[in-house]
This record gives sequence, structure tokens and C-alpha cells, in this order.
Amino acid sequence: MNDIFNPARPAGAYDDLLAEVLPLARERRDWQPSDGPLPSLFVSHGAPPTLDDPEWLRDLFDWGQTLPRPRGIVMVSAHWENAPLAISATTAGTPLYYDFGGFHPRYYTLQYATPDATELGNRVVGALADGTPMHQYADRGLDHGAFIPLMAMFPAADVPVVQVSMPSLDPEALLKLGLRLRGLREEGYLVVGSGFMTHSFAVMRSPDLVTHNREFDAWVSETVSRGDVDALMDYERKGPGARIAHPTADHFVPLLLAVGAGNEPGTGITTPIERITMGNSIRSLQFA
Repeated sequence: MNDIFNPARPAGAYDDLLAEVLPLARERRDWQPSDGPLPSLFVSHGAPPTLDDPEWLRDLFDWGQTLPRPRGIVMVSAHWENAPLAISATTAGTPLYYDFGGFHPRYYTLQYATPDATELGNRVVGALADGTPMHQYADRGLDHGAFIPLMAMFPAADVPVVQVSMPSLDPEALLKLGLRLRGLREEGYLVVGSGFMTHSFAVMRSPDLVTHNREFDAWVSETVSRGDVDALMDYERKGPGARIAHPTADHFVPLLLAVGAGNEPGTGITTPIERITMGNSIRSLQFA
């Protein structure tokens, strides 16, 4: 059995994907105003083992290829809660933030050198300027909730990226943040909430708990489809198996960010990825 903390070829599946698709990724056409607004996304991002899962990587890459090359990507990750709001560094090639432990040393040498994002950073600050204090962490790179999925979706690393902190773990706060970022989609910027549809470590110890994750996953899918935002915000009480699926809120609330940044709730929703991996749902959603 392959040890996810010490695989035979650390990030080998990613190396294989990159060798195959990088020329195709570089040929992606740029977004044009005639394309209309880009969607908002909710991505189940995984951790370093994602880079050893060829099916998951291919799904992410194929999803990215359905989109034109954005002018920039605004990423809100489960792994950065900071109040007041803050944004990451915008200089080209800012080093990544390896916010995980216990994995093979190779994962701490991964690179994803994105272009200068100064213009995007200014637009994000402008979109969020309402008198609320904001801070820029000039030395904070992208955390794994941002760079792991982007390495597969945009492997050429040719799109500027700015990460925005979560102001809190309150679902309503993330919904409102998404609403404030929604207008950027019309300018060719992609807004992404990066979390995990279910985030249970207990299921890895007790596989029978997967039933709770499946029930919660199905409930979210149905609730999103009918546009019931109030129920999503009250997921801890209304979502079956919520205490198992999400013992903490951090990996669920980025979904509310994507919902808020999308159009009319319940419309224009697609599910590019729908699967259970290591007992957890990696369902990912696109909101037109």
C-alpha cells in the first residue's frame, strides 16, 4: 500500500501531468470582454497527496481548460483566517507558504511562480474599500489551499494570483465577501473559494463514517441546486452528518464565498468534480 506521507514518487503524478499538458496549457486563449463574466468556483483543494492522484489532477486540469485564461485569480482559502481583511504578496514569483507538516521533503520544494499581481491587488482593494481596514502581507505567498489546485488547473503559472484572507469563519461573512468581489468577474477575474466539501479526518480512522460524509455531500448538492442560501449558512444544524463532515468550519465556509460571488442562487451551477476520495467528498462547483 502506498504511504501518502512517503510515496514512492513524491508528486510523481503531477510531474507526469505537467510533462503531458504544459504545452496545451500555454496555448489557452485569453479572456475577452465578449466572453462575459467569468464564473466563481468552489474547489475541494486537497493537500500534497493530491499531487499523487492522477485522476484528481486530470479532473482539475480539464476543468481549468474549459475556461479562458483569466486576467487574474482571487483566491480565498480555508487556510487563512485574518481579521481585518488582508491580501497576500503581489510581487512576481513570491515564494509559496508550505503550511503543512509530516510529508516527504519534496513537497517543500515545489514551485508555482505566478506573475506580478500588483494590478489585481489594487482592484481587489478597490472592490473591498468600504472603510474597513485592510493589510497587505508583503512576504506571504500562496498557501496550499491556493497553490495545490492551481498547479493542476493552471499549470503554466501564467495568471496573476492574489489571496484574500477570510475575515472570520462566519458563513454570512464569507457570503458578503463574495458579494463584494462579484463585480471582478465582469472584468475577467476568476473568484475562487478553496475548501473541501467534507473535511473529516475521523473517517480515515473509522471508514464506516463515510455514510455521514455522503449524506452531507448529497444535502449540499441539493441545497445549492435549489438556491437555499439560508440553509447553507445554517449547515451545522440543517446538514445531516455535519459534525462528522465538518468538525470545524474552515473548509466549508469558502463555499459561501463562491455562492456570494456567483449570480442568482440556484442558477447556472455545474459540478466539474464529484467523487469520494479517502472517505471525503471532493465535490467542486462552478457558479455562472
